[in-house]
Amino acid sequence: MKQIIAFAGSNSKMSINKDLAVYASSLTEDTKVNILDLNDYDLPLYGIDYEEENGIPENAHKFFGAIQESDGIVLSLAEHNGAYSTVFKNIFDWMSRIDGKLWGEKPMLLMATSPGGRGGASVLEIAKGRFPYMGGNIVASFSLPSFGANFADGKIINEQLNATLLEQVENFKKAL
Repeated sequence: MKQIIAFAGSNSKMSINKDLAVYASSLTEDTKVNILDLNDYDLPLYGIDYEEENGIPENAHKFFGAIQESDGIVLSLAEHNGAYSTVFKNIFDWMSRIDGKLWGEKPMLLMATSPGGRGGASVLEIAKGRFPYMGGNIVASFSLPSFGANFADGKIINEQLNATLLEQVENFKKAL
């Protein structure tokens, strides 16, 4: 049985991106899903001085290990001011010091959502442009606009948007 990890690029306890990642990963039948929470991987802000004095923190190694042990990645990025959230950028930077190809060519379903009508489109485009250089094998992507109007009771309630996500999940499953 294939094992995937799912997580949000957010440390919000009420993360809408975590809700989306959990929902999308639940659609990957016949897989074992490991839901990760960035709050469980507390890290100091990345800085070369810190790294030279203290090395790479254990939590960065643990998160990187979870990626390496998986067969695929479901990631929904939070968008802060048009870019990655600070917590995601920080863990991303730490892991890149372990291995520049940190995503390990694992098949990835890359997503974003937001309360607004663009659904995290800016951060999604940034990641689509950057992740392939870092070993990212983005085989499917999805943006959910207007989270509050389109997601309820743990699922996407807009039929057209849900059908689009189901297509992307199928592409992801085929790549596993």
